[in-house]
Formats: sequence, structure tokens, C-alpha cells
Amino acid sequence: MEIASLVSGGVDSSVTIPLLKDQGYDPVIFYIKIGMEDVPGYVDCPSEEDIEITSYIAHKYDCHMVIVDLQKEYWESVVAYTIDAVKKGLTPNPDVMCNRLIKFGAFEERFGNQFDKITTGHYAQIIENDDGFFLGTAADPVKDQTYFLARITYPQLSKLMFPVGGLLKPEVRTLAEKMRLPSAHRPDSQGICFLGKVNYNDFIRRYAGEREGPIIEFETGKILGTHKGFWFHTIGQRRGLSLSQGPWFVVKKDIGENIIYVSNGNDPIAQYRERIPLVDMQLLHPLFKLEHDMDIRFKIRHQPDFNNGKVKIEDNQVIIETTKPISGVAPGQFGVLYHSSEAYCLGSGVIE
Repeated sequence: MEIASLVSGGVDSSVTIPLLKDQGYDPVIFYIKIGMEDVPGYVDCPSEEDIEITSYIAHKYDCHMVIVDLQKEYWESVVAYTIDAVKKGLTPNPDVMCNRLIKFGAFEERFGNQFDKITTGHYAQIIENDDGFFLGTAADPVKDQTYFLARITYPQLSKLMFPVGGLLKPEVRTLAEKMRLPSAHRPDSQGICFLGKVNYNDFIRRYAGEREGPIIEFETGKILGTHKGFWFHTIGQRRGLSLSQGPWFVVKKDIGENIIYVSNGNDPIAQYRERIPLVDMQLLHPLFKLEHDMDIRFKIRHQPDFNNGKVKIEDNQVIIETTKPISGVAPGQFGVLYHSSEAYCLGSGVIE
């Protein structure tokens, strides 16, 4: 079996290589460059250390290594999607779209026909049976990354392998230490990769600018202060409002009038929702169907715990009706649906 292994230099993807070698495979290692290093002052995501670690692993396990430059494709798809969503007042998730459009999209288009399988260091599992392939949750619920994979297509899913998906994160660290991998104690990446050291708000300011608008208390209509543009704020946000006598939470945005609405308190009732409408639903298997009143588990962000609810089909639109009200429902983010009792992901929609 011909295997392409996507290795970033982090501990998770690094450990996939010795695991694959132990199973008798001889993977070809690919390092994908996405940070816009050739745009001075825009994005700073240096890849030298990542490439150095990945090269060491390739040499240690006698694997061929290829560096793939997908910076242009990343900018034209993922970064463009991010900027467009922010300008519309939505909350984008670049990591979700990177998996679909770059790691298993642009990469697959360029190299996919040369390989039977593609592996990554994602914490997820592939469930295979007579009906095909399914996206299963990881053994480690804290690190489970199926939320970020719920937007891929079935053909993409059918080619994937996740060697660390059946392991807990501490087990992966221990394996890396035993194998003396340089990434053994490397911290997990945080934030949006393509930004590197660039502040997110600085990046958004460059492309969306600033436009002053009022911050209004949701319950009273009282003007509390000003902001520099609704695109700098998302539902559920607490920091960066510069308001006294807090905490304050963003609970609503009026895009047309450039207004941010906030509520006061540690857990204001105004930030909770019981119905979550979804658009652009995409299911992960041809056999999957959503039915009115079916029980599901779901997530509206990357988190260890599931929420419980039911699917409602109203005027051909999918709506999640939650068992308990939940906070931080941000339009533009993804609502990811899971089977009510089995360990697999059904698919996702965009929160309207």
C-alpha cells in the first residue's frame, strides 16, 4: 500500500511515522507550506524549525520527504474565506476549511493519484465496515478533532488513516520520548497557523479596516461605549470590550447598523440559545439521512463534551433543538452532528 504522510513537525504527526513503519508501511513524508512567508508584513509563519524536525524524522526512519508549497492555494481559498466571513459579521473557522480545501483538497489533487492512503496526526478514527468508511471519534475525548474534520467529503474520508486516533495524548508524548523524537516536548500549536506571530485583530484590520460603532446593553438599550468594527467581535466574546463593571459578553451583532450588543454578569441569560439553524448541510456518508425529531449529539465548537438535542426539519432547513440552552452560538461557525449513541460523526452545517 502506498501511503502519503502529512507531517507538520508537531509531536502528533511525528509519531505517526514510527507507528506506520512498525506496521510494515514505507510512507512518503510530505511537509505542506501554507504560511504566506513571501508577503512581508502580512503573515509571519516561519517553517524552518518545522522542516528541520520533519527532515530529521524522515532521515531517522529512512523515508523519502517532499516539501509541498500550497501557499497560493491556501491564500486563495482558506484565507479568502476567512476574510469574506469576517466582513459579513460571521465567525469563520479556517482550520475546518484547511482540512477540506488544502490537506485533503489541493494536496489530493496534486498527489492523490499516486497514493492509496493519506495519514495525518489528527485525533480521530476511521471506522470501516461493509457499508464503507465512517469518521469515528478519537480515544482521547479531550483531544478529539472530529469537529475540524466534519467538513471533508466522503471520497476524502475514504482515503484517510489516523495512526494516533486510538491513543491518548500522554501515550503519544511517551512514545515520542522513547523514540527520542525532537518534537516530544514541543507544545501543541495554538491559534490560526497561517497568522504565525501576527495578531488576529491586526490581520483583520489590514483587510477590513476600522469603523466606529456603539456598544449597547442588550437588556436596556443603554450605550456603554464604542467599538472599532463589528468584525473584531464574535458572539460569546468577553475580552477586548474595554467596559467597566464587568464581565460583559457579546450576545448579538447588528451588521447593518454596526452595533455590538452586550450583557452583564458571569452567565447572562441573553447569551443562551435553544434552537440553532444550520445551512449548507453536508453529511459524511451517502447512507446518512437526517430525520425530523431524531436524537443527536452535537458540538458548536471544538470541545471535549457533547451537547444533546434533536434534529428539526422545518421548511427544508435543519435546526438543532437543544436539550439544554447553550451559550456562544456564533453565526458562521460550524454545527457538527454526531450519532446519539455510536462513536461516529454524521456531518456538519454552517450556523445561520
